[in-house]
Amino acid sequence: LWWQGMDIPQVIATLGEAIFYVHAKDVALNRYEIARNGVLDTKSYAQMQQRSWLFRSVGSGHGELDWKQIVASLRLAGYDYVLSIEHEDALASIHEGLSSALSTLSRVLLTEPPVEAWWL
Repeated sequence: LWWQGMDIPQVIATLGEAIFYVHAKDVALNRYEIARNGVLDTKSYAQMQQRSWLFRSVGSGHGELDWKQIVASLRLAGYDYVLSIEHEDALASIHEGLSSALSTLSRVLLTEPPVEAWWL
């Protein structure tokens, strides 16, 4: 969705209860190459420096704030299930990419159920 220029929390809010499965996947966008080639750039991964975008490990394309907003939006939409890590980062090994994604998600996931607003 980032690759398409979409606002992921807004998409989540729009889809709401229709969400039944979520992939945790990140992308780095190269604005210079997007301006020249658009987001549909299909250059080979052998030309990574010239591509408009690259898949990255979770947290390597977008920061923790973005991922916290996604997690909060999913909870508001009623989704409290699996985030399936999708690792296609050509810059990281399988182990390093997965470890990085797990590290990022472990800091942003809400693991306890929400409580009543006791401060009201």
